[in-house]
Amino acid sequence: MRFSVLMSVYVKENPSFFKESLKSILNQTVPPDEIVIVKDGKLTSQLDSIIEEFLKLNPKIFKVIELKYNQGLGEALKKGVQECSYDIIARMDTDDIAINTRFQKQLAILKKYDEIDIVGSYIKEFENNVEDETSIRRVPLTNLEIKAFAKQRNPFNHMTVMFRKEAVLKVGNYQPFLWNEDYYLWVRMIVNESKMSNIPECLVYARTGKEMYARRGGIRYVVQEIRLQKEFKNLGFINLYTFIKNILIRVPIRLIPNKFREWIYLKTLREN
Repeated sequence: MRFSVLMSVYVKENPSFFKESLKSILNQTVPPDEIVIVKDGKLTSQLDSIIEEFLKLNPKIFKVIELKYNQGLGEALKKGVQECSYDIIARMDTDDIAINTRFQKQLAILKKYDEIDIVGSYIKEFENNVEDETSIRRVPLTNLEIKAFAKQRNPFNHMTVMFRKEAVLKVGNYQPFLWNEDYYLWVRMIVNESKMSNIPECLVYARTGKEMYARRGGIRYVVQEIRLQKEFKNLGFINLYTFIKNILIRVPIRLIPNKFREWIYLKTLREN
């Protein structure tokens, strides 16, 4: 099965992390047939140099899409999906590291089960070096478990997913939805009766830290949280009871000090 890898990069990305991420994609037991990089607005000279370096070494694999200005992850990934040449697309973030058997294991699932539209995995979270693992984020495995879990929390680790392009386009592709572009897409796919799966292994090392927990707090995040839950209710995915319960649970976590939010994530939402 031929497949594309989809990445979005913007000006604030760390160049060394980006380079390490690209190396992990190329160093796969089953390497991709195409790597689509969406430049979400003007980049730094360092980031541009890295893209040029890899493009020169692998001109037949890389496809670079340039957006004139920063439009956000939803729009960048929407454009990227449209530009991918193959029906199988693997997502990857520019600061994470894929283990070298990631694509091999995910392709095996999609080959074996034609009905599955998306497959993800667990992640190991780390701050500085991959050896310094801080936590593991486990996700539900079966289609039924994923659909039930999604009513309360995001059932996928976005940087681990591999999906069928056709299934994503059927529900309108990625859409702008600050901090929730992926979660919003998964729920629309669930409503459209897509079949889903997660592999019970950590196939990606994901960078984390205090900045990540800080991004998940504040009034702006609360507004987006409420907006997302309203959209889920409008889609018929959750009822009024679940809507109210989710708001009562999730909103206070966004408003507490960052150090307490970090503690909640690490002690109750992760495996240390």
